[in-house]
Amino acid sequence: MISKRAKEIPPFIVMDVLEKANEMEREGIRVIHLEVGEPDFDTPECIKTAAIQSLKDGHTHYTHSLGMLELREAVCDYYRHTYRITVNPNQIVITSGTSPAILLMFSALLEKGDQVIISDPHYACYPNFINFLHGEPVTVPVYEEDGFQYRPEAIKKNISKRTKAIFINSPSNPTGNLLSEKRMKAIAEFSPYIISDEIYHGLVYEGKEHSILEFTDHAFVLNGFSKLYAMTGLRLGYLIAPEPFIRPIQKIQQNFFISANSIVQKAGITALKEAGEDIKRMKTIYNERRVFMIKRLKEMGFGITVEPTGAFYIFVNAKHLSNNSYDLAFDILEKAHVGVTPGIDFGKNGEGYIRFSYANSMENIIEGMDRIKNYIKTFYG
Repeated sequence: MISKRAKEIPPFIVMDVLEKANEMEREGIRVIHLEVGEPDFDTPECIKTAAIQSLKDGHTHYTHSLGMLELREAVCDYYRHTYRITVNPNQIVITSGTSPAILLMFSALLEKGDQVIISDPHYACYPNFINFLHGEPVTVPVYEEDGFQYRPEAIKKNISKRTKAIFINSPSNPTGNLLSEKRMKAIAEFSPYIISDEIYHGLVYEGKEHSILEFTDHAFVLNGFSKLYAMTGLRLGYLIAPEPFIRPIQKIQQNFFISANSIVQKAGITALKEAGEDIKRMKTIYNERRVFMIKRLKEMGFGITVEPTGAFYIFVNAKHLSNNSYDLAFDILEKAHVGVTPGIDFGKNGEGYIRFSYANSMENIIEGMDRIKNYIKTFYG
């Protein structure tokens, strides 16, 4: 018999959209992909060169289960230079992407029935991690007029004796919005652990992102190389955790993953030390796309009350077209041949919204916007 938790885990709807789009492409239909949160840029040359050289140099063996010390020290240097905070290498676990880091963290943190507060909308997989490890996600609605920021007083109302952690994500997936410094400080004062997903740090075009470690050490930080360094397929992430948790997490890593890929760890060191100019170039292009797409979406009547300033997402109110975002997304795919992500993928409070990703070329974004404009004119005009 298949286990109950395997049968009951929900699908990741954006992947259903992508897979349907791929089927259409195999039939010869050209689809514009604005659904997937993956950089379209090639991995910077210095990182690829480092990976190739690492392979040639024979770095093809297990590393320390916490990760190479040189990489952990480079992460510490990054946090010191970026946020002016001190992190000890012994607080860091290098993982095969950020998702394994989330799994390791919750494995060490949660007992059955422990609660984790998450926003609604939220990254689609957060509640699935929590449920899979027998925790209980507690959703706190966040709203368009606030730029989808938490209201600290709403969090406070949902804290109970079973609350183990509060999960934040800034810049956010799906909204692209930042959590303000004032609100982060207020959240940091709550007694449960704060979990901060900082995977989109560095991809901020207006304002400034803050690490939770600027405000409290009673926290876990999730980060990695996929988004900022265009290294999604190389699978490299890390977890910064309070030191008492490191040895338990290390033991889980040893048993289930052994260590992250040795070659990619070497490439990660180079990413942190040498890829700065590549990051600046990619950020400039992302921002040009962001500004263009916001303008076009507003002209088409989509609601954007607070313009997103981070990541590479725009979460728009599409209720003037439909209150069923799932059907709307697949209708846009079938009739306009543009992939978008339905808001319901990100929680009940995401219903009626659509997420657009601008991690695609400007040429494709222009064509995608034109197709959606024609779709609205044809079927809703």
